[in-house]
Amino acid sequence: MRSTASLLHIDLDAFFASVEQRDKPSLRGKPVVIGGVGGRGVVATASYEARKFGIRSAMSTREARARCPNAAFLSGRFHAYRESSRIVMALLREISPLVEPLSLDEAFVDLAAADLPDLDVETVTALAVRLRSDVQEATGGLTATVGLASSKFMAKIASELDKPDGLTVVVPGTEQDLLRPMHVKVIPGVGPATVERLRRAGIHTVAELEATDEAEVIRLLGKAQGHVLHRLSHGIDTRPVVAEREAKSISVEDTYAEDLVDRSLLEGLLSRQATTVASRLTKAHQSGRTVTIKVRLHDFTTMSRSSTLPAPTDSAPLIARTARSLLAEVDTSGGVRLLGVGISGLADWVQEGLFGDTEEIPLPPPVTVPVSRRPVWAPGNDVVHDEHGPGWVWGSGRGVVTVRFETAETGPGPVRSFSLDDPALHLSVAPEVTPDEV
Repeated sequence: MRSTASLLHIDLDAFFASVEQRDKPSLRGKPVVIGGVGGRGVVATASYEARKFGIRSAMSTREARARCPNAAFLSGRFHAYRESSRIVMALLREISPLVEPLSLDEAFVDLAAADLPDLDVETVTALAVRLRSDVQEATGGLTATVGLASSKFMAKIASELDKPDGLTVVVPGTEQDLLRPMHVKVIPGVGPATVERLRRAGIHTVAELEATDEAEVIRLLGKAQGHVLHRLSHGIDTRPVVAEREAKSISVEDTYAEDLVDRSLLEGLLSRQATTVASRLTKAHQSGRTVTIKVRLHDFTTMSRSSTLPAPTDSAPLIARTARSLLAEVDTSGGVRLLGVGISGLADWVQEGLFGDTEEIPLPPPVTVPVSRRPVWAPGNDVVHDEHGPGWVWGSGRGVVTVRFETAETGPGPVRSFSLDDPALHLSVAPEVTPDEV
């Protein structure tokens, strides 16, 4: 453990929604929801104004609309998010060579590798204040919350304490005072199932987990998870900042426009997805050991099943056969709306000939399965009109597309409607198709 608060965690506030509010002046201060806009869509993120209505990530778009029907529901512009992320990550790398991005809007920075005169609390706090100001200026107004602490675990917790646009420094030596009153769910890896197991054992807070013998925690949660969580409850986290993060998994998934119930069709679709996964492994000169399937049922329940192979593989038949066997463990009789196959435990070698897989994957006869995709004129997409200039899609339907003409610099602009085939109206950026409607 470090004796200085030299680990920084930065989290851009409501990132996707904030980018949209920055670029669309008419949405500033109003509830904005980013995600799939169709009936089977999923919320990727929501502005703080929308969160007041109880809207959260992973909620169905249908429920989000019911909670806040007047919110702006946008499909997402990943080119804009990536560009803003690139700007922020470049700022972080100017501070330290050790930057570990966790996603487009989140990263760890090791200040011990930075060119600082000292690592005392005053120095790192001043740096964090300047960083938040620099992020806001460089991105055109996006805000970030920063946490500083002696470990990754505590820095991450610190960045959750003063959102949005906040800064929290956990002074070394005070970690346990901060942690003990908190609920155990603040610890990474403690999801609903783990919370329930601990609750049944009378463990609700970090202090209660800390006071529990490690052997008992292992008995409750298993050796690997129990050991890690027990250490974290004592504030022990020695993980370094890793500048280059390798891909941890390769996966493919599709959301279907209609519930699928035919078992043979589902198995065939898994096999096709397994072929795609194997192809990506081969192109990356990698292999994987743990096969996972993801199944989202008709009632929005999402389930996953995994199986670890004796050795890494890039064999499509083996991945497909494993995926199909995992599907047998899931009751799909009510219908499936999303299906996916992934492989993790990646390595850069394959043990040749171990399984002798020379068979061809049994694929079903060609079928047309309607897959949910973002429409071309999806809400939020950037457009330009030959006469009226740049704007964004407000909505479309029945042969008409409605556009609000404004940019980040113009202020709120007028709304006009056009025929879908109007030759003067063009998409500014080709729409991107992303897994599971964002």
